[in-house]
Amino acid sequence: MSETTQTRKVGVDIQESENNRGVIEAIEADNPEAELTHSPGLVRIAAPGRLVIQQATVEEKLGRPWETHEFQMAIVSYFGHIQEWDDDEIVIAWDH
Repeated sequence: MSETTQTRKVGVDIQESENNRGVIEAIEADNPEAELTHSPGLVRIAAPGRLVIQQATVEEKLGRPWETHEFQMAIVSYFGHIQEWDDDEIVIAWDH
């Protein structure tokens, strides 16, 4: 009998709006293993072990400058630990 190892998922719940559409598209582009679940007014983005939000990708998708602190206005909740929150990148992952 073989054992399978399952990596704990991390992720964010983002308010679905016109302003956040580019953020959601950027997260999906930078995290190809991520799964998106749409609910009324909310998008849950979950990935195994690690989720990265790149400022450059968000800016490309939005077509305007974007500061990582704007992410606070988009998220409803998150699961995992915020390991890094810099001017150019946000990383959510489990510490263990």
